Amino acid sequence: MAKALLGHLAGTDPRATRETWLLRQRVADLEAEVARLKEQNDELVANYPDAETLTPDRLVDFEPALG
Repeated sequence: MAKALLGHLAGTDPRATRETWLLRQRVADLEAEVARLKEQNDELVANYPDAETLTPDRLVDFEPALG
């Protein structure tokens, strides 16, 4: 499996080549999403007045109103 993901295929099966390309694209998309979320999280923490004292017990459970 690892060899297929790296593109070391024993032949030129077009389906396997396309699947490898799609998997690489998906990994790149997920890496970009992780970077975006980390950046967004850092911005939120920076803008939170008491960010250095934020602990899980200080988080408020939010339940949207039904209605």
